[in-house]
Amino acid sequence: MPDHVYKTIELTGSSQNSIEEAVQTAIARAAQTVRHMRWFKVKETRGYIEEGNIAYWQVTVKIGFTIDDTVELG
Repeated sequence: MPDHVYKTIELTGSSQNSIEEAVQTAIARAAQTVRHMRWFKVKETRGYIEEGNIAYWQVTVKIGFTIDDTVELG
């Protein structure tokens, strides 16, 4: 197994329905522009309240992806 180097990004997804859907929202958006995603970690979960009810969930995730040899980090 070769050694891997990972770069990470942090995103916050939101959903009116669930924590899981908020995570999926963040990962799906990242997948539009980030290649080689390998893992994620939930860093923070919070919600927004309107009139005494949960209006939506917000979940901050850290996403790790392997570095492509042709990409410069800068």
